[in-house]
Amino acid sequence: MFGSVPTDERIFYSMKLNDMDRQQLNEFYAQQKALYEELKAQKLSLNMARGKPGRDQLDLSNGLLNMQIDPDDTVDCGVEARNYGELMGLPSCRRLFADILGVKLEQVFMGGSSSLSLMYDLIAKAYTHGLLHSDKPWSRLDKVKFLCPAPGYDRHFTISESFGMEMITVPLLDDGPDMNVVEELIKDETVKGMWCVPKYANPSGVVYSDKTIERIASMKPAAKDFTLIWDNAYCVHEFDGEFVPFTDILSACEKAGNPDMPFEFASTSKITFPGAGISCFACSEANMEYMKKLLAAQAISYDKVNQLRHVRFFKDADGVLAHMRKHAAILKPKFDAVIAALENDIAPLGIATWSKPKGGYFVSLYVMNGCAKRVHQLCKEAGVVMTGAGATFPYKNDPNDSNLRIAPSFPPLNELEKAMQVLCVCIKLAACEKLLS
Repeated sequence: MFGSVPTDERIFYSMKLNDMDRQQLNEFYAQQKALYEELKAQKLSLNMARGKPGRDQLDLSNGLLNMQIDPDDTVDCGVEARNYGELMGLPSCRRLFADILGVKLEQVFMGGSSSLSLMYDLIAKAYTHGLLHSDKPWSRLDKVKFLCPAPGYDRHFTISESFGMEMITVPLLDDGPDMNVVEELIKDETVKGMWCVPKYANPSGVVYSDKTIERIASMKPAAKDFTLIWDNAYCVHEFDGEFVPFTDILSACEKAGNPDMPFEFASTSKITFPGAGISCFACSEANMEYMKKLLAAQAISYDKVNQLRHVRFFKDADGVLAHMRKHAAILKPKFDAVIAALENDIAPLGIATWSKPKGGYFVSLYVMNGCAKRVHQLCKEAGVVMTGAGATFPYKNDPNDSNLRIAPSFPPLNELEKAMQVLCVCIKLAACEKLLS
């Protein structure tokens, strides 16, 4: 049904599902059920579960695999990349990320391949040692609460849950977290921080507005060690249109009198190789001095040879943006296919809404209340794997059971189109079942 509507269904598409009488609903359901059984019989094995780059995207960075580095040319700004030392990373690599994020060189610390590991490590240090302005380690507190804009990134919530935090859901609006809610919640000194994906948020694709960022930077939390985790995972990840500049959260917080509140994170996970890239965090100079003392106990340095490869591969921030335009050319047709399927098959029936992002890796789908788990189950039985219903909310508890995350990047386009055909049929079946119940 992708891209076209059979003749015998067009009479139904002239009205929304809610407007059909019971006989019409039963007839429509029977048609969709027959199509669903045909799809199941194909024994499909399609995956839209995670935001992984496709093989053609990975191929864009094969130059890293083939790169020859002259053993006599491994000294970078006086630092030997092959040897121990320089805990913060190669100066040229720190400069590359400083230019991408719009921060100072002194504010950048280079890690390994995973920014998620750096985020986990920050929270772990808060629990074992406390942060710069903590009176005591968080593990010695009776309660730690964390604000979780939702729908949001499931792995953020997993980190919070693994440390036993009380997660508080904050509605994510079209311009960022609901700051009226946030500003009320941070009056509680047990609220110790907030997760944020400020650009092309996972999964909605929302970009925080300048006004929202200003309000975030100007927060006055009761907890003096309140920590803003600014996961800028998609900072250069446009696939529709030109690069959109973003606010430097470190400068914004410093200007607002909160210089030590933010920790910003970024990586090349969806730029080069997710399993073999580089990552960083950026923070105030005061936070950096404190973190260096803690990090020096666990590491002498991270992989500076890989940092050197990435610097040689990109050369500068403009090189990164040029590389991302190649990613965009691959991703845009996939996102277009997702939106086209939903608009052709679902929009006329009025049974779902969805985001239309211009960057990032996901489409956020809202089916009828009470139907997301059923849609997920139907898809799974038909051979289409998606992220679990509820995963985009703390404790996997979507109060409306309506949100699903579509990840178009990994499957080849022909498989994605087939997966969307299955998903659209499942959305219609679940809606009919609800209306007929």
